Amino acid sequence: MKIAFRLLFCLLAFTSHIALAQTRLPISRALDTWITNAEKDVVSAADAMPEDKYSFAPTAGQFAGVRTFGQQVKHLAANNYRMAARILGQTPTPDQEFETGPETVQSKEQIMGYVKGSFTALHQAVATTNADNALTPVMPTRVGTAKQNTRVEFAVDAVVHSYDHYGQMVEYLRMNGIVPPASRK
Repeated sequence: MKIAFRLLFCLLAFTSHIALAQTRLPISRALDTWITNAEKDVVSAADAMPEDKYSFAPTAGQFAGVRTFGQQVKHLAANNYRMAARILGQTPTPDQEFETGPETVQSKEQIMGYVKGSFTALHQAVATTNADNALTPVMPTRVGTAKQNTRVEFAVDAVVHSYDHYGQMVEYLRMNGIVPPASRK
């Protein structure tokens, strides 16, 4: 009986370890979940603003020199492209590095395409992240500095930055009498 109990215990311990390993969420999927959440909120907010309001920037109070709604969305998207490039170990384009986006992207339709493309780039980039490379430095010049330098840090930057500007987008929507889609539930 004791041998059967020990054998059963060993079998359960062995199979539970296998079951845990099989149900463990890959890091790429965990990161992608957050990117998907940010994408849903940002893209729906960007789409909610009418095209004639993409040039809106607040003027009452201390808002001198702030970005227009369209510039907010382009800035957010340029950073997404920049973080995706860094995750992949690539060099961002100058307009991504300066977080302005291409000058040729001006209309709502163009900006919507640009922001959607930026999230696609992030999805593709984090799909390359795994337990072996998630915390490995990507940029040799940043090793030993306090600057972000791992795939996880770049992915987190993209999500946090997206939500920072999403909050500003929500304010711009509300200043124009538009209830943000996430608040309509």
